[in-house]
Amino acid sequence: MLARVTTFAIEGVEPRTVLVEVDVRPGLPAFTIVGLGDTAVRESRERIRAAVLNSGLEFPQRRITANLAPASMRKAGPGFDLAMALALLAASGQLDGRALARAAVFGELALSGELRGAPGALAVAEGAARERVARLIVPADRVREAGLVEGLQVIGVRSLGEAAAAVTAPDDALPPTPPPPARRRTGASPDLADVRGQPLALLALQIAAAGAHNLLLEGAPGTGKTMLARRMPSILPPLTRAEAIEVTRIQSIGGTYRDGLAEQRPFRAPHHTISAAGLVGGGSPPRPGEATLAHRGVLFMDELSEFSRATLEALRQPLEDGRVTIVRGQHALVFPTRFMLVAATNPCPCGYAGLDGRCSCAPADLRRHQRRLSGPLLDRLDLLVNVERPTEAELRAPAVIDSAAAQARVAGARERQRHRLRESDARCNGELDAAGVRRFVTLEPAAARTLGDAYDAGVLSARGRQRVLRVAQTLADLDGRDRVGLDDLLTALSLRQRSVAGERVAA
Repeated sequence: MLARVTTFAIEGVEPRTVLVEVDVRPGLPAFTIVGLGDTAVRESRERIRAAVLNSGLEFPQRRITANLAPASMRKAGPGFDLAMALALLAASGQLDGRALARAAVFGELALSGELRGAPGALAVAEGAARERVARLIVPADRVREAGLVEGLQVIGVRSLGEAAAAVTAPDDALPPTPPPPARRRTGASPDLADVRGQPLALLALQIAAAGAHNLLLEGAPGTGKTMLARRMPSILPPLTRAEAIEVTRIQSIGGTYRDGLAEQRPFRAPHHTISAAGLVGGGSPPRPGEATLAHRGVLFMDELSEFSRATLEALRQPLEDGRVTIVRGQHALVFPTRFMLVAATNPCPCGYAGLDGRCSCAPADLRRHQRRLSGPLLDRLDLLVNVERPTEAELRAPAVIDSAAAQARVAGARERQRHRLRESDARCNGELDAAGVRRFVTLEPAAARTLGDAYDAGVLSARGRQRVLRVAQTLADLDGRDRVGLDDLLTALSLRQRSVAGERVAA
């Protein structure tokens, strides 16, 4: 006898429909699972056998074949346990197979028959809503997560027996889908009011937050680079609901999910010893890296020059395309990486290059340090800011701006961009491609002439020219203007210059 039930696999960060087929027929007792499953899937045989018996149900002593279709797609993880167990019960006549066809199920089985949550319940719920199934059955501890998807009947169960009862129960006998949890509340972020001096760096933070631009802070130790970067979350606009669902789904798959819908944009700060796979994703099966966990938020890379060259170069595609493609066994997975990079670095190994002769580095050390940050990587950064040591007077003076005021400016600029870019795929200036820049960025005549002169002089690459225009448009948005003026362009050009051993050079 044959039975079928729908479940879902997680491919990258997207749900993929999997049809579980179980056939039970006379023959020597055997339990075979086919369909390109990994070790966790193959081990499901023992979990299912023990769970069925410990739930007081009959495990058929026949030839059992379970197929996970499509067979060409790799399946990973224990989330298929419940689907195979229920299909087995239906194929052996212990469950109504017609009722099972109307449901989708997802969850891991314990040997006792209890259900355990598996990562990715939110993605599974999105897949179930897309497939328009009548009901989704998940472990009870994942029902609130799956309930974040609107318009879907989600049933939480604690055991295999409860799941079998929920499949055949009429709609009026099922508990209502629990209300979605409120957005997660997070602790208050550090405030910009703690910063003294640094007017240029504070302006750069606001520009970066307003347009989702990549930012490099470079300066001697103790000048406040890390302090500035860690206050970026306090001025970022809140997540929209669509973005919050996207971020929460990635957190669920990546194993960092906590109860409720994400409220604050991600802020990831990996250590400089991280590998390229840990940063952009990889492994077997491929898992999202820090770049994906920072999607729609901030990836902070402190001591940028201490990261390995291979790790830094792996960032080039994610920064440019907003996604990273990982190929394993002729199978490609795509992870989203639409993050804002904020990086901090010292100008030389000792950190004091250009400061009154305090640098103790040999010329070879300086050249080696400079080569750690390649030209192609720096060309993908929009803002290059030299963070200087604040004076005694600045340390005693009041704060230049606090986070509330900065966030209000950023929110106003983002709203202007949302309105202007409503007919494009970009959400902010930092996401504009070359065609978007030509379409949405308008220069005043003086600004256009100055940009042409700078490009003809070799100060900018073609990519750098596009990034200058995006930053200049964000400056205009912060001031409530549509057209880019000469001051906007000059400021954007000045923020493309990097200090190397005390001298300003084009990035």
